[in-house]
Amino acid sequence: MINTPIQEEGSQAVEPQDGDHPLASQVEALKGELEQLRAESLRERADLDNQRKRLAREVEQARRFANERLLGELLPLFDSMEAGLAAAAQNDPLREGLELTLRQLHRIAEANGLVEVAPAPGDSFDPDRHQAMSMVDPEGLPPGAVAQVFQKGYVLNERLLRPALVVVARHD
Repeated sequence: MINTPIQEEGSQAVEPQDGDHPLASQVEALKGELEQLRAESLRERADLDNQRKRLAREVEQARRFANERLLGELLPLFDSMEAGLAAAAQNDPLREGLELTLRQLHRIAEANGLVEVAPAPGDSFDPDRHQAMSMVDPEGLPPGAVAQVFQKGYVLNERLLRPALVVVARHD
């Protein structure tokens, strides 16, 4: 049925009212339902997009830290090799081979995201990367500075794998 104005002789055209037309209420109900379906579709699309992004982040995290266990198990090897180098005589022929091996291991570890945390005496104590083993009253160091390093720490892709074990200058 077509909505056309009704005109009687001697009167002006009259538009039919929404309530006057039997299909008007159905059209309004269908419009409301369509809007509801559109909103639901947008919500579902956003949920799917969020799931896709979350999954991509989780896959990236898994990739970045897949070798965490292996690299963590290599840390005592680094410590042992460095202790061996510290104890080896300067003219020992095995020293050069040990240095080359250690450098190569460090290069491989760095290529996989492992970074050494080795504060020097005088550096500021960083509670996020250092673990204080004791405190001393050293001369010439400001309070809160690293006085001695017992063991190097390591960070894997910006996540602390092992803190550096340090002695800290006492606060006054």
